[in-house]
Amino acid sequence: MLIREARSDDWPRIWPFWHRIVAAGETYTWDPGTSEEDARALWMSPAKRVYVVEDDDGTVVASAYLTPNYGGPAARIANAGFMVDPGRAGRGTGRLLAEHVLAQARDAGYRGMVFNAVVETNPAVKLWSALGFTVLGTVPDAFDHPRHGRVGLHVMYRPL
Repeated sequence: MLIREARSDDWPRIWPFWHRIVAAGETYTWDPGTSEEDARALWMSPAKRVYVVEDDDGTVVASAYLTPNYGGPAARIANAGFMVDPGRAGRGTGRLLAEHVLAQARDAGYRGMVFNAVVETNPAVKLWSALGFTVLGTVPDAFDHPRHGRVGLHVMYRPL
């Protein structure tokens, strides 16, 4: 698999799994009805460094972004978002991409990374914990999960 910085022409290959994941309403706090135009603006913002993972045949199977979580004197704390095509889950792609983005963040001078709203039932919580993230706190009953009802949102952090 190849991890590289995304180009604007990658969006049509990211959108199908981005839409599938967000429309499911289980792991992201974004509106499940987000339009493609709005999704592109959210994910591919010029303020973000965006990455894609290509399979051996050139298929884009995952994407991530890296951006400052705060501004000004706190701009050395990063934030990131990750999406792996659900049809490719369980193959180590998410871990590979996460390790890459964490290394990119460290190399860019970030001192830590924070995730502001990790749905507590998201299977990725296990990955983030294995990669050294800790739960700083949980906002109870903050997320209306389509299968589990109201669940909490974790704030997770890891120093770099």
